[in-house]
Amino acid sequence: MAKIITSVKRAFDILDLFFEDTQSLSKPEIAARLRLPRTTVHEQVQTLLASGYLEKDENLPNRFTLGFRVFELGSIFASRLDPSQECLRVAKEVSKACDETVQMAIRDGRDVVFIIRVDSSRILRLVSAVGSRLPAHCTAVGKMLLSALSDQELAGLYQKQRRLLRMTSNSITSVKRLIEEISEIRKRGYAYDDCESNEDARCVAAPVYDHDGNTYAAMSITVPATRMDLKRKIELSEAVQVGAKKLSRRLGYGFNRVIEGSAAT
Repeated sequence: MAKIITSVKRAFDILDLFFEDTQSLSKPEIAARLRLPRTTVHEQVQTLLASGYLEKDENLPNRFTLGFRVFELGSIFASRLDPSQECLRVAKEVSKACDETVQMAIRDGRDVVFIIRVDSSRILRLVSAVGSRLPAHCTAVGKMLLSALSDQELAGLYQKQRRLLRMTSNSITSVKRLIEEISEIRKRGYAYDDCESNEDARCVAAPVYDHDGNTYAAMSITVPATRMDLKRKIELSEAVQVGAKKLSRRLGYGFNRVIEGSAAT
C-alpha cells in the first residue's frame, strides 16, 4: 500500500469540513472537529491561506472561508467532465459489485428513456434497452423521476389521463394510486418496480443529481423476480443509493454549495 502523507491528508480534511454546509470556521473549531492539536491546525491553516485554498472571513475576525482557488480548481474539473462516461463508469462499478443489471434513464414527459445499461453475468430478459422508452409510471426509474416533480406539476402531467397504460397485472393504472406511490417514494428516497413493466423482473431505483441540485437521471438495479427476497431487496436498495450518490458527486452535486462563498468573494 502506498504511503499516505499525513500533513497533506490533514489539509484535505480541513477543506472537507466545508462539505458540512459550513460557511466559515475558526482554528479552535477545526481543531475540535478533527481532534488535532491547535499548533498543527495553525500550521495547516497558514499553508492553505498562502496557497489560496482558504481566505480570511472579511466579516468575522479569526474565521476562515474557502478561497477562490477552490472555485478555480472545481471549474477546471467541471469543464472536463463527460457526464455520459461518468454514468457508464459508475453503473459498471455498481453492476460488478452486486452482479446484477444496472440501468439509467431520464424522463421525457410521461415516459422514461433508457440511456445506460450494464448487464450482469447472469442472463436477464428485459423489455428495456438503451434508447428505448417506457411509461414512467410502470418503472422504478420512472417513478423516481416523477417524484422530483411538485404535486402541481405531477397533476398537470396526468390531468388528461383517466386510466394509465397497463404493462402487467401489477402496473399502476390509477392516477390517484400513482400520486400516492410518488408520495411514499419522496419519503423513502428510492423507488421500487414490483413486476410492473416486466412480470419476471423487479427493480429498485435512486435519484442522480447534477451540479445544480436538479434530478439528472435515475439509476436502477434489476433482478429476476424469483431472486428478490426481502434480504436482497434491502441489499440492493442500499447499493443503488450508494451508487447514485457517488455518481451525483462525480457530476458535481454539492459543488456549487461548497464553493458558493468563495465564488462570491
